[in-house]
Amino acid sequence: MARAAFIMCLLMACAWGSHAVMFKLSPNTQKCLKEDIQANQLVMGEYEVSDVPGQIIDYIARDTKGHILSQKEHISKGKFSFMSEVYDAYEICFISKVPAHQRGLVQEVTLLTKKGVETKSYEGIGEASKLKPLEVDLKRLEDLSDSIVRDFVLMRKREEEMRDTNEKTNSRVLFFSIFSMCCLLGLATWQVLYLRRYFKAKKLIE
Repeated sequence: MARAAFIMCLLMACAWGSHAVMFKLSPNTQKCLKEDIQANQLVMGEYEVSDVPGQIIDYIARDTKGHILSQKEHISKGKFSFMSEVYDAYEICFISKVPAHQRGLVQEVTLLTKKGVETKSYEGIGEASKLKPLEVDLKRLEDLSDSIVRDFVLMRKREEEMRDTNEKTNSRVLFFSIFSMCCLLGLATWQVLYLRRYFKAKKLIE
């Protein structure tokens, strides 16, 4: 029972691995979609744009540093792929261009993206290795479980980094608070001594 539930969870995770979205793109605007990817991970996608005569749509995929990973102009329907070098967030932007003399129309863009294990063709692997359908499914589940484990390891690493950052920040805030208190106490003591000497010099107090 537990084994069946585990396999069901893996299959659900496999189904979630592909992301299909459809959105409307207004004339002379751009819309970007962002997602985090791990290092050395393959990303594949398919896009389709509704045709409007005279209007042009370009797409560009880049990372947070502005490096262009994939780019194409005058798109209508096609595919793209790129490989990530480090863990980072990437974005895919669709840019609408309409001539100045033409009244623009809203276009529909459909985008399907896959990454990691979802980009593998297990049918081809099964045919090449002469695997049975059940063995192909087990291979897919094995790769998917490895991918999930890597994701959990990455999440744990990021949690540790965030915890270390929070602890360092708390320590700095504590030291700054103690330093501020010492400065205030020193200033108050100096003011009291200064006023005492001043009043003595004016013979207002003994």
